[in-house]
Amino acid sequence: MENKVILFADSSIDLSPELRERYNVHTVPIHVILDEKTYEDGVDITSQQVFDHYRQTKQLPKTAAININDIVTALKPYVDDGYEIVYISLGSGLSSSFRNSCLASEELDGKVYPVDSCSLSTGAGLLAIEAAERIAQGMSAKQVAEEVTALNQYNHASFVLDTLEFLRAGGRCSALAAFGANLLGLKPSIKVFNDQNGAMGVGKKYRGKLEKVIFEYIDDTLAEYDNIKTDRAFVTYSTMDADLVKKVYDYVEQKGIFKEIFITTASGTISSHCGPNTLGVLFMTNS
Repeated sequence: MENKVILFADSSIDLSPELRERYNVHTVPIHVILDEKTYEDGVDITSQQVFDHYRQTKQLPKTAAININDIVTALKPYVDDGYEIVYISLGSGLSSSFRNSCLASEELDGKVYPVDSCSLSTGAGLLAIEAAERIAQGMSAKQVAEEVTALNQYNHASFVLDTLEFLRAGGRCSALAAFGANLLGLKPSIKVFNDQNGAMGVGKKYRGKLEKVIFEYIDDTLAEYDNIKTDRAFVTYSTMDADLVKKVYDYVEQKGIFKEIFITTASGTISSHCGPNTLGVLFMTNS
């Protein structure tokens, strides 16, 4: 008998089209608003367009959380066809998407099982892959959602920023702090706190050129845990020189920790907060 369970997620999980196809992950796009025109993140707007707009206007785009109607419209055809749905959202500490997916589930007769990723970008993407693997094993949607939710505490997302300008423009960092960081040549790392539903905070502050700092950040991040889950890791970036991205991939691969390393680009939603030349290494630890 066919296991009629299907996986949906916010577009901000930042999985490449190839990975979405490989793991059969469907996404609902977050809305990005530039000059009063609305775009669908991951569909008709890129990180580069977000940065170009900011440089020209000094205005960040507005992002609108996926609303209940968006979710119901995307999911209802599958529910009507007899599917149960696992839905993975951007962390509830960052967005109302999780709450809206819960309300959408009520409208769809409880056939949707929401998962608060307590993370962002490919931190949520890691959980989506965990969900996809369980669906492929024949688990019920309820069991998948419960097991994946329990993995939140073992999910590790962080990034290192080249500039605080975009966090400052978005009101997440004071102008004085941004000025001080730039004056001192600091490159802060940003950590996602799962126990705070995905809220972000400043980790270690690095000093020097980005090309040096990135590798220090990688060393520190991977050395922090002695029980890393070796299945996979993501190297996710906003916009960055392709040669540097390749060097990062090679550096992580040479560590000999992970069986697979996926390179992905951050969506416009994520990039609008972190700015260009942002890069993170995201992975899980064993329970």
